[in-house]
Amino acid sequence: MLNRMKDCVDAQRHDQQAGFRKDRSCTDQIATLRIIMEQSIEWNSSLYINFTDYEKAFDSVDRTTLWKLLRHYGVPQKIVNIIQNSYDGLNCKIVHGGQLTDSFEIKTGVRQGCLLSPFLFLLMIDWIMKTSTSEGKHEIQWTSGMQLDGLDFANDLALLYQTQQQMQEKTTSVAAASASIGLEDVKTFTYLGSNIDEHGGSGGAVKARIGKARGAYLQLSNVWNSKQLSTNIKVRIFNTNVKTVLLYGVET
Repeated sequence: MLNRMKDCVDAQRHDQQAGFRKDRSCTDQIATLRIIMEQSIEWNSSLYINFTDYEKAFDSVDRTTLWKLLRHYGVPQKIVNIIQNSYDGLNCKIVHGGQLTDSFEIKTGVRQGCLLSPFLFLLMIDWIMKTSTSEGKHEIQWTSGMQLDGLDFANDLALLYQTQQQMQEKTTSVAAASASIGLEDVKTFTYLGSNIDEHGGSGGAVKARIGKARGAYLQLSNVWNSKQLSTNIKVRIFNTNVKTVLLYGVET
């Protein structure tokens, strides 16, 4: 069912969205963003970036709008009905004060852990970006034949502008489109796990990455102090649990 929906939708999706797409990754987006920032500094051209994330994104989706969007993107009605029926009467219980509450119905959001959920959510993001974008109006000229209005990965958005006015206009449009389908901007940025500072440098990102690696190392103190584990095993654990944290996004 997911493959059938992708066949209908992928060609219509915003090209600058890399989330959950074949042969696209976080590091591609981070590297592209850093190149744009470095070029802007080198050419002394203005660049404004609005980093946007959504609070409790998967839990906030308005389902009625989602079913309409599935049809809008050309997903067969039979598939829409199957998905919609799977959500009808969806109930859950939570543990509060050590006790299980009574069952209550969940009327918003998509299922956490469901194979379809990331794709369904991305349709909402794609619609927001298309709805809030006027071609050529809120874009930066990156190459002679290419304009960019943002670099997106799932619900992590980096919106690009050349003027403050463009940024304000696009931000207002994105906020309005988001609110119309139940999504809100977070109030308080790390882009795809990598810190971006206003000067375009990577010093802050390096320090943050070292700090996270140090934290990962200290959490495994019992492993490093163990006399029952060989040095070879400790090195393997270090490479898997600490080195990967330290080197995340190093390509950028």
